[in-house]
Amino acid sequence: MQSVMVSRQIRDRMTENLASSAVIEIRDLHKSYGDLEVLKGVSLTAPRGHVVSLIGSSGSGKSTLLRCCNLLENSHQGEILFGGAPVRWKGQGRGRVPADRAQVTKMRTQLAMVFQQFNLWSHMTILQNVIEAPVTVLGQPKAEVEARARALLDKVGIGDKAEAWPGQLSGGQQQRAAIARALCMEPRALLFDEPTSALDPELQQEVVRVIKDLAAEHRTMILVTHDMRLARDVSDHVVFLHQGRIEEEGPPDQVFGAPNTDRLRQFLSATLVG
Repeated sequence: MQSVMVSRQIRDRMTENLASSAVIEIRDLHKSYGDLEVLKGVSLTAPRGHVVSLIGSSGSGKSTLLRCCNLLENSHQGEILFGGAPVRWKGQGRGRVPADRAQVTKMRTQLAMVFQQFNLWSHMTILQNVIEAPVTVLGQPKAEVEARARALLDKVGIGDKAEAWPGQLSGGQQQRAAIARALCMEPRALLFDEPTSALDPELQQEVVRVIKDLAAEHRTMILVTHDMRLARDVSDHVVFLHQGRIEEEGPPDQVFGAPNTDRLRQFLSATLVG
């Protein structure tokens, strides 16, 4: 009995330590669209320097959860904490909205999101796309930002495309430009929403290599993906969502190597993880 109590105390201290170092913490989050409840009380923590991957079938709530993290969607119940500070709300339920617009702006500049469909501005060169937000939103000196942007484009392997237009690049190159754009904001965390789903297999690997490099640098990331091998290779923690709830979670070796639930086993079998 005493050993069980000691184990619980150790576990509780570990949980407290993770929470105290968390860049993003979600507590009991709920979200609905009409009569459809998409998130049914989801909680997760993204500690500094960790990669958290969200996996699950389409419609399980992964992308909605990510968009709620960045306040692109308003959740209806629960808490969102950024760097330990809770988002302040006004109203309740479906009517609740962030109460502090300055807080929202600060969060969005420090939580850089990479979307499935790149979202590059077609009327700007790749370099202009990358420097636009730091210059216009953060008010940083253009020369300083441009130097950083060129270094980041080199980092993701498309330094020679700085003066090209988005339409002149392949999908994989555009997605790497989008990653450089996110990095140029110098965010505290990166949010990836299916970053490889719109790409054919060969181009996917270009983006996967960049994400693996970022994980090796201990960047804080939340990654929504259908690529189970990517999730297994880069994650510190994997969350399996099913019908708006966390069905199972844990380190990748456990989630992929020894799943506890039938739903997760069936999902991994269907996604051909070897």
